[in-house]
Amino acid sequence: MQKALIGKKIGMTQIFDEKGNVIPVTVVEAGPCTVVMKKTTENDGYEAVQLGFGDVKVQRVNKPMMGHFKKNDVAPKKTLKEFKLDDMNAVNVGDILTADIFAVGDKVDVVGTSKGKGTAGAIKRWNFSRLKESHGTGPVARHAGSLGACSDPSRVYKGKKLAGHLGCERVTIQNLMVAKIDADNNLVAIKGAIPGPKGGIVVIRDAKKA
Repeated sequence: MQKALIGKKIGMTQIFDEKGNVIPVTVVEAGPCTVVMKKTTENDGYEAVQLGFGDVKVQRVNKPMMGHFKKNDVAPKKTLKEFKLDDMNAVNVGDILTADIFAVGDKVDVVGTSKGKGTAGAIKRWNFSRLKESHGTGPVARHAGSLGACSDPSRVYKGKKLAGHLGCERVTIQNLMVAKIDADNNLVAIKGAIPGPKGGIVVIRDAKKA
């Protein structure tokens, strides 16, 4: 991984390229992210850089986290995430990373938490087919139907797709293109949709499969 940022999803809009083609984009407030800590093999057993995003009031930070920030002499941050960069010597504690580390045309992966949809049926959750809505099916057209065999194995297999909680899980969208960057306001316009609601925290990183 060459570069990564923590950001906040602003919402979707559209822009136009030089040929007049419309491009649907998602606007993300990417950074500024502060390098809060560098982990080393000697001390931690692995190498990583910890980035912090979003200012938070001092009275809202507990004592252990406040000691963590004071030890590294950085201001308290609301969101902390670790990244393994290829060149760990390129950043130091206290450095501030902004949206201009990315460029127009870069391929990125975006990681976020999808919208929670509560308890959903098997049709909405797993794309099951409906039963016939005629010839005496009754009010069960959107039910899951048969769950398993009869006397053998006399149970429902583990992992069976059923109704249940939908959404609110980690989702990664790969190979999205950076369409526009506003470095002054730390805004990155990414072509296409990304997971999560408006205001949700996302991670933008180099595309692994570009």
